Amino acid sequence: MLAIATIGFAVNFWAWALLSPLGPLFRQTGALGELTESDVALLVAVPVIVGSLGRIIVGALTDRYGGRVMFPLVSAATVLPVLFEAFVGLNSYTLLLIGGFFLGIGGTAFAVGVPFVNAWFPPERRGLAIGIFGAGMGGTAISALTTVTLYTGSHTAPFLYAAAALLVYAVVSWLVLRDAPGRTAPSGTLWNRLRGNAALPITWQASVLYAVAFGGYVAFSVYLPSYLKIAYGLTPGDAANRMAGFVVVAVVMRPVGGWLSDRLGAIRVLATCFVVVAAGASVASATPLLEHVGTVAFLAMAAALGAGSGATFALIASATEPNRVGGVTGIVGAAGGLGGFVPPLIMGYVYGRTESYAIGLILLAVTAVLALLLTVTVVRRTALGATTVGATTAATEGTP
Repeated sequence: MLAIATIGFAVNFWAWALLSPLGPLFRQTGALGELTESDVALLVAVPVIVGSLGRIIVGALTDRYGGRVMFPLVSAATVLPVLFEAFVGLNSYTLLLIGGFFLGIGGTAFAVGVPFVNAWFPPERRGLAIGIFGAGMGGTAISALTTVTLYTGSHTAPFLYAAAALLVYAVVSWLVLRDAPGRTAPSGTLWNRLRGNAALPITWQASVLYAVAFGGYVAFSVYLPSYLKIAYGLTPGDAANRMAGFVVVAVVMRPVGGWLSDRLGAIRVLATCFVVVAAGASVASATPLLEHVGTVAFLAMAAALGAGSGATFALIASATEPNRVGGVTGIVGAAGGLGGFVPPLIMGYVYGRTESYAIGLILLAVTAVLALLLTVTVVRRTALGATTVGATTAATEGTP
């Protein structure tokens, strides 16, 4: 079940990230007319915000109906905007934006997989399991490595391949996936469940942390090609390949972050990750040589952002009731996606007025420091409180 869910996450994320590698290419070739840096930033950010906000509803629906229903449904629904982009959206920037809006459906798959996987594993293994599932975000690497090459051969090819993969997965998941034995659907209306989940302290705290960790990953994965092309003069293909390297490191480190959280505690892992992000962003703000210091800075940030993303959901799994995990995941996942929506717009806006990325990267460093302070104070108290309540409940349940 974990393997199939992870594959589904990767396939949906592949579709979700189709526009990111093409943005710099459209600007360079003028295929959609004359585009500014802000136009490219908006193009790659629209699927992110839709996929993020959609997770709130999809996560709550997964609590109610289970991943057995929601995974095939989300995958099949994503096929339509992918085909729209292939045959209609490529004709104009406006149409591409419209298709990109609905392409965000693919990004909601994350809120399906976390509660689905969480239910299959005992508490002491959930950090690693959810981290492994989270490695499916490597679907963005598939997009980075293949989209530009396929587009050069045939403009519709990258979209048709993604649509075919989504259709195959929708059928396979419908036939093979099964919800965990003993899964209980929550009672009450969708609105009441959403409101109840939003009121939990762990929800907003994890939302802030995930907005920085996963939001930073998403921001780099969609904007790094443009950044590398402008700041270092790389070709679109070379920039996309280097972005894929960033993604691979983050993907590999996500289950590592979950595994370390199972053993060392999520708070320690998160604190360490935010320290690394702050240091890496500070170094990168000076635009050092890419082949040496710059590469180390960006890969260190990739590792920290990936591990921090895994640690955030290990924290949620340990501090949330099982039948609320989907709803909480949806809200937190939305915050993470929104965290990835804002930075590309800021970077594009600042660069358009200063011709420098330094301010944007310094803002990332400051944000990481603030997240560090939140982690070691407020979030630590919440985690300790949840551990105490869990231990008390277990002791009570074990008393005759």
